[in-house]
Amino acid sequence: MIRFQRVSKIYPDGTKAVHNLNFTIEKGEFFVLIGPSGSGKTTTLKMINRLIDLSEGTIFIQGKKASDYDIHELRWNIGYVLQQIALFPHMTIAENIAIVPELKKWKQEKIKKRIDELLEMVGLDPATYRDRKPHELSGGQQQRIGVIRALAANPDIILMDEPFSALDPISREKLQDDILTLQRQINKTIVFVTHDMHEALKLGDRICVMQHAEVVQIDAPEQLIQHPVNAFVKNFVRSGNGHYEHECIEDLLAWMKPAAAEAKTVSSHTTIQEALALLADEDAVAVEKDGEIVGTMTRQVLVKYLASRIGERQFQ
Repeated sequence: MIRFQRVSKIYPDGTKAVHNLNFTIEKGEFFVLIGPSGSGKTTTLKMINRLIDLSEGTIFIQGKKASDYDIHELRWNIGYVLQQIALFPHMTIAENIAIVPELKKWKQEKIKKRIDELLEMVGLDPATYRDRKPHELSGGQQQRIGVIRALAANPDIILMDEPFSALDPISREKLQDDILTLQRQINKTIVFVTHDMHEALKLGDRICVMQHAEVVQIDAPEQLIQHPVNAFVKNFVRSGNGHYEHECIEDLLAWMKPAAAEAKTVSSHTTIQEALALLADEDAVAVEKDGEIVGTMTRQVLVKYLASRIGERQFQ
């Protein structure tokens, strides 16, 4: 879907914003870019829709060079969600959502139907919110509008640049849950920038860790936790593998999905370390306690639990 081939961005003063990027983002993948400030993650994101021009190499989008697309066509077909929500204050919510569909000359009836469909998708009643102005919405509601505005013209790719970082923790957690639910419905290719490892572990199918303008490791969340490639990744993830290697999955019962007897069965005394290894090959395992199946453990459940522990700074 999106392929970086020897991509670098070098500014006139010689500063390397990104250096020699080589990776592919798959269709339908939730791909997270993370790293400390100045690591190059936002530059990498903005080169996809040509908000920043690359200096060397090539970015391919659906097999075609990004530079070969008409710039307006490219950006209309890539949704973009910012930290600064940037809704037009003088426009209604409906008018904000309709911007790209109108530029693409959709018929008004189609636009109206799309607006209502998107509002319902994020739990906002169209009749209540369609004609409101942005200042009449909470920060979390405005950010939901920012997300669905990016989806309005049904693009294949969504770029999200720290979209939840300005929100309070409760709103942020809710929107993270919402975007995961939404992604299961829409199955878009999402490229998401964050500096929050808790958020990255919770959301990403794969996480790209960057440092000093280069990619350090690209892996699934559980692999980053279990197999960091160096001390920087280990410290950045703050996994502290030794801190949970003796903990049992019994501690995760409240996080588990309903029991599924058809899955491979493990004891509730199985350690988290052992569960990570099992789930590298299994989609799910049934958890047995006192002779009964009490729940189903999946990679997603386990990673979400570990991410919450990291978020609480319990891995030190």
